[in-house]
Amino acid sequence: MTPQRFRDRADAGRRLAEKLAPYANRQDVLVLALPRGGVPVAFEVARSLGAPLDVFVVRKLGVPGHAELAMGAVATGGVRVLNEEIVHGLGIPDQVIDAVAARELQELSRRERLYRNGRAAPDVNHKTVILVDDGLATGATMRAAVQALKQQHPDRIVIAVPTASADTCEALRAEADDVVCAATPEPFLAVGYWYDNFAQTTDAEVRDLLAQRESRGAPPRGGCEEAAAAVLQDAAIRLSGGAEDYKRLLDRIGDARLVLLGEASHGTHEFYRERARITQMLIEEKGFAAVAVEADWPDAYRVNRFVRNVSDDRGAAEALGDFGRFPRWMWRNTEIAEFIEWLRARNDRLSSTATKSGFYGLDLYSLHTSMKAVLHYLERVDPEAARRAGMRYACFDHFGPDPQVYGFVAATDADRSCRDQVVAQLVDMHQRTMEQAMAQTLGGARIAEDELFFAEQNARLVKNAESYYRSMFFEDVSSWNLRDRHMVETLEALTRLLSRRGGSAKIVVWAHNSHLGDARATEMAQRGELNVGQLVREKYRGDAALVGFTTDHGTVTAASNWGGPAERKNVRPALAGSWEALFHSGFPARFLLTWRADDATYKALRGPRLERAIGVIYRPATERASHYFKATLADQFDAVLHFDETRAVEPLDDGAQSEADEVPETFPFAV
Repeated sequence: MTPQRFRDRADAGRRLAEKLAPYANRQDVLVLALPRGGVPVAFEVARSLGAPLDVFVVRKLGVPGHAELAMGAVATGGVRVLNEEIVHGLGIPDQVIDAVAARELQELSRRERLYRNGRAAPDVNHKTVILVDDGLATGATMRAAVQALKQQHPDRIVIAVPTASADTCEALRAEADDVVCAATPEPFLAVGYWYDNFAQTTDAEVRDLLAQRESRGAPPRGGCEEAAAAVLQDAAIRLSGGAEDYKRLLDRIGDARLVLLGEASHGTHEFYRERARITQMLIEEKGFAAVAVEADWPDAYRVNRFVRNVSDDRGAAEALGDFGRFPRWMWRNTEIAEFIEWLRARNDRLSSTATKSGFYGLDLYSLHTSMKAVLHYLERVDPEAARRAGMRYACFDHFGPDPQVYGFVAATDADRSCRDQVVAQLVDMHQRTMEQAMAQTLGGARIAEDELFFAEQNARLVKNAESYYRSMFFEDVSSWNLRDRHMVETLEALTRLLSRRGGSAKIVVWAHNSHLGDARATEMAQRGELNVGQLVREKYRGDAALVGFTTDHGTVTAASNWGGPAERKNVRPALAGSWEALFHSGFPARFLLTWRADDATYKALRGPRLERAIGVIYRPATERASHYFKATLADQFDAVLHFDETRAVEPLDDGAQSEADEVPETFPFAV
């Protein structure tokens, strides 16, 4: 009789748990899942048995060129198990095995840090350990896990899987004290064949399931946490909407040259409005000369020309017209338009010799738009240089308008990369900037310098975007880091420009909390990710101030999928164990917290908690997995603003459809 297929891994876990009933409600039992696919199965097993759940990380050693074929596996503790039949049958040399094993051990270490989130590995001494996976093919991964686990001296090891071949189950009986295979169909074919839904389990889902299981046994908040909450409630400064709201924040900022103002979503009215209010104070009272935002350089530069009265745009909405790609509402919204009009009016009141505050973009998604901007500038000032640049940028013509196509091809075929061409063009533009700086004298020199700076930054963006798209398909961490390093490069170039003018080089930065809060204080660091906040703090130290924003509930403008229309979505109340949930109870509805190292507020914020991050996509159905990460607020920011109930920002447009010639902004990270 053919066994019934499992609906999904959760169904498989519940059915496997029935076979493991003798192990229920025993103090000595520990369930360890082989991530990632084994975790949803093990979650149901642990819940049914009333046992704790953790992970035991094992990595398959795939045959080069045929990664799905396992020649062995490595596991925690550096244990390596080889399938001698495959190794000898294919004649795989030792140096190839060593190279694959070294790479997989590095990934194994990264995943352990990611999944455990600072928790120590469980003590298996004198325990009955149930090792769970979603199925067994060759059994190499499970065999490596068993051998590694034996070195930690558990009392018993039980292998438990929903499905496997009968031969594999029988062979593993020599390795473990007990083997439970819920179904052993013949012919076996493959693990995934016996599931209706065998979608890949994500790292976020693994962390979510582990957190859910851990929270079931977590004690209620005790005296220490209550005391910390009381300290924070006393320190919270109620925001009334009056002129004195941000006096304490401005005192905390002091003489900082860089102020980073975050947001917990890309579509919350209060975040945009209050960020604009603070920025107006920084410009008026502390002489800040520029606003640098999480937007593409050429799109934002059109706004810069408008606010400095060197464009033909008739108003803010028109000046924001180049923000045509998904997500339009992120910058084409009523709050941004009002701020842009204010900045233009403020600059117009200044004398002709005074420095006017500008508006600049930091991001790198405008590959083709920036190439066009470089060519347009050179065609006006040096046609021969434009011809050379056109020949270099023609390298991209073979790949069509979508830079993702270029990225995929260049990542898999280095000979087709345009890297050398874009670097050569940036060198040329930089040399032109140096010559301009030496020749600059009087008259229209400043306007000429600005236009050359605009062109050079576009050339820098093309160079960095080329690297970004080349890395994004196979190196998520690398592409995130490239993007944030580019933002900081642009910020530093802008600082140099403002310094050359002899005026203020103070800059306000607007971006998502994920970019501006110090990554070292979040689980991003465990994934090897850095961000703007970390890089700025490392270089500028006390000359930078980092300010975060949070909310508990309300509405937000966001999409359900990439390229989708702007929707007004309900924001769910924050999860228990989060900073937002803490700030919801016993605090003012709107408040500010500031702190310095080692003061009482800082100490009360030291413990890690969940923090919510809504980007341009909001998926309430997968709230924990999609929108939360662990963070230590005390080290992530220097101050935080909390608005308990917030409302969606109002787009200037009815929809936010993506245009075909560029990748949506923030892709693929959503923040």
